[in-house]
This record gives sequence, C-alpha cells and structure tokens, in this order.
Amino acid sequence: MSTQSQSSTTVDPGEIAKFAAMAEDWWDPEGKFKPLHRLNRSRLTYLRDVICERFDREPKANRPLDGLRLLDLGCGGGLIAEPMTRLGAEVLGADMTPVNVEVAKSHAQSQGLAIDYRHASAESLVAASESFDVVLALEIIEHVADVGLFVDQCCRLVRPGGVLIFSTINRTPKAYVMAIVGAEYVMRWLPKGTHEFEKFVRPDEIASHIPSDVFNVDSPKGLSYDLFQSKWQLSNDTSVNYFLSAHRG
Repeated sequence: MSTQSQSSTTVDPGEIAKFAAMAEDWWDPEGKFKPLHRLNRSRLTYLRDVICERFDREPKANRPLDGLRLLDLGCGGGLIAEPMTRLGAEVLGADMTPVNVEVAKSHAQSQGLAIDYRHASAESLVAASESFDVVLALEIIEHVADVGLFVDQCCRLVRPGGVLIFSTINRTPKAYVMAIVGAEYVMRWLPKGTHEFEKFVRPDEIASHIPSDVFNVDSPKGLSYDLFQSKWQLSNDTSVNYFLSAHRG
C-alpha cells in the first residue's frame, strides 16, 4: 500500500490542543460533545450492522462481536469504545490527546469494562505491527495533518478479511452551513472553531487513498439530522455527515 503524503505524521498539534481543552466534557451529554452523544445511537446501529454483515454475525445477538479485535482510532473519551466492548469486541482505543486517554480509562474502570486505551497514533500502531479485524476512524480524519498518510496507515492496520470504517463531514456548501454556521454559531452545539471547512474530506478523496486491489469500497451512507424530530438518523444524503466502509479481501 503506497502513500502519497505531504508529511511523515498524521498528528496535528493544534487539533490535539483543541480537544485537550474540552476533554473533561466527554461524558456530559449536555456538554461540548453533545452532538456526538445525540448521534451515537445511529452511529452504533450502522457500525454493528456493517461489522455483523462482514463477519456473518447476528446483529441482535447479545454479544455479536465476540472474538473480534477492534481499533477505535481517535477514541476520545470512549463514547464508541465502550459500547463496542459491550457488544463483545476486544477493543483498543487510541488517541493522541493524553488527557482524553485518561478520561477514557477512568470512565471504563467506573463501568467495569476492560478496554486497552493507549496514547498512540495510527503510524505508531503500524510500526508496532498491530492488526485488527475492525478499524474505526470516526470523526477524526478532518482533524489529521495528512489525509493520505492517515488513510494508508488505517489500511495497513486491517487484517485480511477485515473492515475499515470512516465517518466524517463532507466538504460541501451545505456542510459549511450545517456543521459550522449552524452547529457552532447558531445552535452552539460545539465551540467556535471546532471544525475548519478546508479540512472536511469528500468520500471520493478518502476512497482515492484506499488501494483498490486490496479493498472493496462501499457506497457512502449518510447521517442526517431531523430538525422536526430533533434526532439523527441514517439516510441516503451524504452531503453533510457520512460513513464510508471498505472491506479487505
């Protein structure tokens, strides 16, 4: 898997500082990560169903992910790592913001959950020869220093037969209005400056860095906010939030 990168690291120090300043709010459903708490049910439904389809599991089973090793890159405070663990996966949560790792460890311990949290980047895990059945890169690619290098490293971490799942924000005029103007300035769901429009990534841009001779890339799936019902739901509209999954042969 080749890399056409602009730098030798995926880590953006400015983004790490930004999230370190908000770290103590991770588990407050009305705090600075309120949008993630609100969309988590739909995110988890999509993740569970895609993973179960790939590994021929029954999604409604008690622990459908038993026996699968899963990486949550950019795990933050553990909002995805914890439910994935409850579904049976052996989870490694990696984040480059040290305080996020400590918050995640503390909360997992309070819940009696065994999760391997590490202060680590994608490239450091590749260097350590780590491999996973499932690699999740959720709401992180728009915060990395080098998109091409990040996608390449994610691909290297997926075992043969495994699945790689991204979720992020599309770079469209609608996304600028909804995710920046609306979420940060009007609704005030997020602190101003959380996102930069220029760092949003289109689905085809992610796909262009995934080797087609190794992975099959699925069509992107949208995640939309219903103002009338005040909830997030899966949709065919990928113009703002979307998932992109790829299966390794």
